[in-house]
Amino acid sequence: MTDAAAERRPTILEVAHLAGVSHQTVSRYFRDNASLKPDTRTRVDAAVRELAYRPNLVARSMRTRQTGRLAVIVPKLTYSPARLLAGASAEAHAAGYSLDILSIDGGAEARAERVADLADSRQVDGIVCFAPLQPMPGRGDGASTVGGTTILVSADFDDEMRGITGLADASPVVELIDGLAAAGHTRFLHVTGSLAFASARARRRTFLDALAERGLEASVVEGDWSAESGIAAIEAMPETGRPTAVIAGNDVIAAGVIRAAVRRGWRVPDDLSVTGWDNHALGAYLLPSLTTVDVDLEQLGASAMTRLIAALRGEDAAPAATALARVIWRESTGGAPLGA
Repeated sequence: MTDAAAERRPTILEVAHLAGVSHQTVSRYFRDNASLKPDTRTRVDAAVRELAYRPNLVARSMRTRQTGRLAVIVPKLTYSPARLLAGASAEAHAAGYSLDILSIDGGAEARAERVADLADSRQVDGIVCFAPLQPMPGRGDGASTVGGTTILVSADFDDEMRGITGLADASPVVELIDGLAAAGHTRFLHVTGSLAFASARARRRTFLDALAERGLEASVVEGDWSAESGIAAIEAMPETGRPTAVIAGNDVIAAGVIRAAVRRGWRVPDDLSVTGWDNHALGAYLLPSLTTVDVDLEQLGASAMTRLIAALRGEDAAPAATALARVIWRESTGGAPLGA
């Protein structure tokens, strides 16, 4: 084989011939393979892999004025948004797009300027922004268009990547309280996360309101998302008349609560029931395993990307199938202690 032959890229026609389909079908495979029959998708996928075929994005861009690229914008990274970005990335790749991830400092005004510059450059077909922007020209489908580029704002975080909107939904707190109350608990403690976060403020407010409505006893200790704040809260609890159920602001606080409870000779859940939030991977392996609230960040990222792709195609995006948050009951919660 000559060097020229070795370097020659396979063509879409060769892929189509090997897969036994038309070249239009192969083209549709790269644009929207979910619309193909599973058997067709499998054959085209096998042909693409066997020939090591890669679409010529430059030629496609010149022909269609599309780049095949999307961008996700996040504010400065104060914590890892890996799960959020994993959901967005999977959805983009399934639709045949590559994905750029950009972190932009500054507030809504500075971010809007940078996003507008990116849109005007036409380096990407669409942009999802996971933080607030100054208002941009709307088009009736929840998206905006700047310089021919579609922009979707999914403002689920503030400038510090602190959850707002759906991520601040505290309704699972009510489910936790009702489950524990049904098990006989009447005295509750909430160890909050940092109250600089809308999510922490919402959980505290929901906790106090729900217990007041049910005529149950509530106490609150302000924490900071750390295990140390959970330890401190338990160390300060009295021996008698103390809460028998702790709703922690996150799983890390809950781990501190459990550690301090064990130090005091209290058994979890026999003497103290404990819940967390975030469904940290280690929570299922604690002794006892931790009751928690799972927040589906992958779904959040995928949903935003689905809406962007639908806007690009002029389609209606399907609503998310499930709520973002759900309670996972495990071994760290049980009935109230006898005589409590």
